[in-house]
Amino acid sequence: MKVVADISLSPLGVGSSVSNYIAECERVLADAGMRPNVHAEGTEVEGDWEDIFQAVKRCHERLHAMGVEHIETSIRLSTRTDVEESITRAVESVREKAGV
Repeated sequence: MKVVADISLSPLGVGSSVSNYIAECERVLADAGMRPNVHAEGTEVEGDWEDIFQAVKRCHERLHAMGVEHIETSIRLSTRTDVEESITRAVESVREKAGV
């Protein structure tokens, strides 16, 4: 099943700057064949359900290997049966309706 996921991964106990850890997770997602779209509060990806969850698991494993003891992750998922789900389709639909 194809899914669009918005992933917010929070390494805890590592100080206020977490960009090195998020960058490492971005590499994990890219290595899994996804095109991560980073935004201020998380990362959007699209792909197969199992592939996304395996990649998130690898993000946790990689960050734990980097010394992060505690990670909290929130994931929002979207699936559709009426059209092919994609980040681009959703954004274009909103922009078209907004006239921007």
